[in-house]
Amino acid sequence: MPKGLKPTSGVIVISAGITESAANTFTEEKVDLQLNVLDREVFVVTAVDIDVRPPANRTDTKTQASMSVSTTERTSVGGLDQSNVLAAANITIENVGDTCVAVNSYSSTESPHAQLEYIGIIATNDFYLNLEGSNNGFALAGNARLWGYRAQADAATFAALTQSELLSA
Repeated sequence: MPKGLKPTSGVIVISAGITESAANTFTEEKVDLQLNVLDREVFVVTAVDIDVRPPANRTDTKTQASMSVSTTERTSVGGLDQSNVLAAANITIENVGDTCVAVNSYSSTESPHAQLEYIGIIATNDFYLNLEGSNNGFALAGNARLWGYRAQADAATFAALTQSELLSA
């Protein structure tokens, strides 16, 4: 258990989905956690799973599908190099002619987290799904599932977590 936090629930599983507003358009979906900020309630994330629809396989074209889960709003999908991104996935298809296709896939959930106590703490009232495709003829879709638990933070910890989260945007 992280210092300064007291669990107030068992494990909670939250599932959400997102669809691009139009093909190849960055789209963000806000997921409300319904935390009680007056009681300094936070959500301790223990695991994240992302399932993004593969991009189109188009002749002589590089197509992509990128998705992330973040603690604050973003203007791009982003990756694990940004502190507000909890998990990210990317699928790229590079097609050269009709017979040569290279598929590259990455998901941060493919690597074990070495039994960490948690992978992130959400101190504001929501999290975000971020999705964008490139060179696709259709709108992409994706799903995410978060596992975690609610906890009450002491005043100093809650202030530090909230400030850190808001400044990471």
